This record gives sequence, structure tokens and C-alpha cells, in this order.
Amino acid sequence: MVQRQLPQPAELLELMQFKKPELNPTKRRLDGALTIYDLQRIAKRRTPKAAYDYTDGAAEGELSLARARQAFEDIEFHPDVLRPAEKVDTSIEVLGGPSALPFGIAPTGFTRLMQTEGEIAGAGAAGAAGIPFTLSTLGTTSIEDVKATNPGGRNWFQLYVMRDRDISYGLARRAAAAGFDTLMFTVDTPIAGARLRDKRNGFSIPPQLTVGTILNAIPRPWWWIDFLTTPKLEFASLSTTGGTVGELLNAAMDPTISYEDLAVIRDLWPGKIVIKGVQNVADSKKLIDLGVDGIVLSNHGGRQLDRAPVPFHLLPQVVREVGKDATVMVDTGIMNGADIVASIALGAKFTLIGRAYLYGLMAGGRAGVDKTIEILRTEITRTMALLGVSSLDELEPRHVTQLQRMTPVAAPTRSPRPRAAAAKSPAKA
Repeated sequence: MVQRQLPQPAELLELMQFKKPELNPTKRRLDGALTIYDLQRIAKRRTPKAAYDYTDGAAEGELSLARARQAFEDIEFHPDVLRPAEKVDTSIEVLGGPSALPFGIAPTGFTRLMQTEGEIAGAGAAGAAGIPFTLSTLGTTSIEDVKATNPGGRNWFQLYVMRDRDISYGLARRAAAAGFDTLMFTVDTPIAGARLRDKRNGFSIPPQLTVGTILNAIPRPWWWIDFLTTPKLEFASLSTTGGTVGELLNAAMDPTISYEDLAVIRDLWPGKIVIKGVQNVADSKKLIDLGVDGIVLSNHGGRQLDRAPVPFHLLPQVVREVGKDATVMVDTGIMNGADIVASIALGAKFTLIGRAYLYGLMAGGRAGVDKTIEILRTEITRTMALLGVSSLDELEPRHVTQLQRMTPVAAPTRSPRPRAAAAKSPAKA
């Protein structure tokens, strides 16, 4: 028989300890976020639809983005047992300098539209965490203000080559003068992709008010208060700000950019140069042969060509070809620290986060970006410890299997049959 007794008050007090209420609403929201997807849900609640969809959306059917995220979920880890990893070192050397974590903040445009702290929050959080921050040509904070925010940290600058070449070259020179150590030349945006969410929302810079946007703003007054009581939203490096995103990109970008532009930029930039937007092995090899310091396997977060190659799928092939000669990085679809660990195991030297950073920004400004970094750091450290590795150098391809979901019918060819010859061929029944 189980012996029963009346509960003792002292014992009840030990078992029933009430949690102290958190009075700061931002901290309360962020304390409840355990994953990047949690931050995404908070961001969606707190941000007007047009601004949120600009961040969250991708091109056309958004297949590239969905496939990129799915690719990271379709992996299998292979841990080593009885191999203690009591202390995990997440630091890494990349492009001639240190990073406390194997990821940095990717370049994002119109950032103050998502939340008024914008790039200042991103650069400040990156500096505090000891990771690189990348400022976009389409950023809403100046090169000099980012440097002032992150004076001792690593700042990188992302460059678009525009129709007016002098604007692009001038921006590169300004970034070099401000001490930015790496230039990220983006090559996957000769024209704007079809970002259908933006078109449906009538999204523009600056935001245009409609009945729909006003109704959507009613439950989100804090966003509008921030927007209306802070400096005017405009590009820090460009003078033109009116129009939809597609119109702005098409007006500024030059679809004729070529390897000749790369040669000019290589000559004028004194630091490391990285090409962002590489999507096949042949281009990777050619770029490395031309002397660039690194490449970023990226399909622009799925925001340009829909159905583009999945960067994470390309990674092992590219690393086999050029990994010994240059820094190979990867972005698009990263939502968990385990995604980053898998990328490093398969040969990436570094990774970049875009939407994950912006979800944190929209969820809580600078504190939200800090939370993003904290979540990813925790997930990276835990995944490495469970794999039995104490440092990033110990990660190897044997730790990860990419599970197969999509199988190509035939391998792509670089030299298709001439159209004229094809036209003369007899039709098959």
C-alpha cells in the first residue's frame, strides 16, 4: 500500500515557484522564440503585409526558395559516438580575417522598411557577435554610418554594377576608404525577377498608401509610428527612390554586365573580392581562374530566376573542383544552425543568412537580430556536440548525407545543338 499524507506547505512552495513576469514586451516576445521560424511568425504579426511579403517572398511560384529550404531538411547526420566534444569552438578564419561563427549577415536591400533600425541593428549585432556584416548597394544606411556603428568589426560591401558605372565605382571606392575588407560583387541580377507578392501588394519605395494598406496597418500602429517619426526612408547610396522594386532594379541595373566589368572592379578594389550568385561548376572554375578570392553559391534567395539550381545541392561538386583554390560560401534557405553545420561539413568555408536576420529585425529590432544570432549559435554548438566534433575543422563530408528528392532526367549540357540544325531535323512521330 502507498502511504499517504497531507501535503506540507514548505514542500508545496518548493514545487510551485511562479515565474517572474517580464514587463518588457519586446523581451517577452523574443524570450518565447526558440527557432528562426518562431521569429518569422512574430515578424509576420508585427509587420505590414507589403513589407513582410517583400522580405518573405521570392520570385514567381517561389519554387527556388522552397526547394532550397527543403534541401537542408533532406539531410541525414552521422554522429561519432564515444567521442566527447565538451568544449565546442565555432570560430573560423574566412577571407583573411576571423569570425566567431561560421556565418555572416548577407546584404539586404530596403532594410529600414522592415524595421526602422535597419542596417544599424544588423551591423551592431554582427559586431557584438564577432561576425561579418554585409551592406547592400540598395541599403538604407550609408557606408560611413555602418562603419561608425561597427568600427572594430568586419564590414563587407555588396556591389551591383549599374548602368552608370561611375556610381558603382564610386561606391566601391567609398567602401574601401571606410575600411570595408571584402567586396561582394553580385552577378545574378541583370534584371529584376518577377516578385509577384510585391506586384499584388502594390509594394513600392516609398510605400504608397491604399485602402488595403491602411486597413492592414490598423493592428500594427507601432510600425507606422516608427516609420513616420524617423528619418525619411531612402537609399543611402542612390538618388532614385520612387517606384516598385522591379522598376527600381531595372532602371539601375545593367543587363550587359560581363567579365570586363569584373576586371575593372578587381583593379580598383584593394581587398578581397567575392562573386555572389554563382550557380554552376563551370562558372565557378572560370571565376577562380580569373583570380577572385571566393564565390557565393546563391540563387539570390530564390528572388530572381525561379527553378534555379539549389545552392546546397551544388556545394559538393563545386568544392571538389575549386575548394582548394578559393573560399566557397553558400546562402539561400538557411533557417537552422544545423543547415550551417551541414554546409561546413560538405566543404563550405562560410555561410550567409538573409531572411533569418530580417525575421529577427522585424520581430524586435536590434534585440531581434541578437536573438537570431543567439538561436543559430545555440543550434550550431548543439549539433556539433551531438556529432562529436569540437571544432569546425573536424567536420567532414562523412558527417552528412544529402537525401535524394529530385533526380534530373539528364545532366545539363554547356553546348546545346544549334537551333538552325535542330530546325532541319525531321519531326518524330
